[in-house]
Amino acid sequence: MIFGDARERRASALLEAYAQSGLMIATAESCTGGLIAGLLTEIAGSSRVVERGFVSYSNEAKQELLGVPAALIETQGAVSDAVVRAMAEGALARSRADVTVAVSGVAGPGGGTASKPVGLVHLACARRGGPTVHREKRYGDCGRGQIRLLTIDDALALLEEAIA
Repeated sequence: MIFGDARERRASALLEAYAQSGLMIATAESCTGGLIAGLLTEIAGSSRVVERGFVSYSNEAKQELLGVPAALIETQGAVSDAVVRAMAEGALARSRADVTVAVSGVAGPGGGTASKPVGLVHLACARRGGPTVHREKRYGDCGRGQIRLLTIDDALALLEEAIA
């Protein structure tokens, strides 16, 4: 198991719940570089639920793939509430998914600042016809891999909440 038994069981249960509800998921990922979609598609039969994934690591990709306004990135920064909400909503607008999850953060080891330290991650979940939900996480400087895994776990939590 690439992601570990517990994480893959959780993803499998999530996919089953979405399949039973007839809902599709899309991801918009920056700091995780596609790992959320990777986890979901590790599960056999995931094509019933996973509509697509956007890896928008650069600011240009956020703009071109997801329609995030350049001015928003310039004023708020790529790692911000406003930008991750725009990523989630852009993924919803540019896919056939019913629910999207988006993440942007500072995974380290460098790149952190006093106001946006290593371990800061913003997550958002958008659902057609519903509000966009945002979470800010401060995992601390616990290592790049750990920050990315914790982000996956919190993205799953948002997707679970969206269908509850």
